[in-house]
Amino acid sequence: MKKTVLCSVAFALVLGFAATSALAAAADVVTYPAAKAPMGKVIFNHKAHSTKLGDCAKCHEGTPAKIAMNKEAAHGKACLDCHKAMKQGPAKCAECHKK
Repeated sequence: MKKTVLCSVAFALVLGFAATSALAAAADVVTYPAAKAPMGKVIFNHKAHSTKLGDCAKCHEGTPAKIAMNKEAAHGKACLDCHKAMKQGPAKCAECHKK
């Protein structure tokens, strides 16, 4: 009986870890489809940004959470303003939008 309980708990922990790892890997690259970006899809590499910036608070206020992305955010504070301020990253339409 104890073995069954221990095996069940171990199995649940392994499944939980695998699911968490899969979600984290899936979030490394986010694609905003052309339906939401009429000029063409936008691919955002979260892992590259987090590695380069090194501080989640530079983009995420408070506890890191998903940022609501829309045209105003992308063309303002969330993306373009930062790219211009850092003098790095895409700053022209076709550099972000891919048909």
